[in-house]
Amino acid sequence: MKAIDTLISRYPDLDPVRESIEAAAKALIETYENGNKVMVCGNGGSASDSEHIVGELMKGYFLKREVSDSVRENLKSHFPDDGDYLADHLQGALPAISLVSQSALVSAYANDVAAEMVYAQQVYGYGKAGDALIALSTSGNSRNVINAVKVANALGVRTIGMTSAKGGQLAELCDITISAPRESTPDVQELHLPIYHAICELLEGHFFG
Repeated sequence: MKAIDTLISRYPDLDPVRESIEAAAKALIETYENGNKVMVCGNGGSASDSEHIVGELMKGYFLKREVSDSVRENLKSHFPDDGDYLADHLQGALPAISLVSQSALVSAYANDVAAEMVYAQQVYGYGKAGDALIALSTSGNSRNVINAVKVANALGVRTIGMTSAKGGQLAELCDITISAPRESTPDVQELHLPIYHAICELLEGHFFG
């Protein structure tokens, strides 16, 4: 996995978690090959990371990801004047949903039901067996993230945790856990970014390279 080799060469201290990074990448490849989707959640800086991950999956990262000839022809048959423009400005997507960005649902559920169950409710609503959930928590103990993982496990949604060296409950609950070898929140988040960048690059190369 070239992207992960490059990652480790730049961040040698990630070598102890190479296997878990590779396992996460393989799990996500399998998820998409089976026609399923990915959900992502986290709090604070990890919420921003959730949005970032989805941004890399839903559009071109390094590659343009041109649409297929069949999609182009279908667009042109429906819209002769605009078909080429639409096809030229669409990119292949790996379906992913950031659970953190739905402000109306998040605020309503936090107010009306329980704040620590917001992500769990979204996983319950969106998740199907074979999907994947990427759960980010630098402490490994964020209650709303943990509840989402528990519901995902019950639904047959594959769970990938990204956390710190301590791991917390996340490491116990997730199918795969990437425990960045740091303890302070800023340091952990600094390593999470290149890790998920490498995974997104690998996924893009697999499906669109």
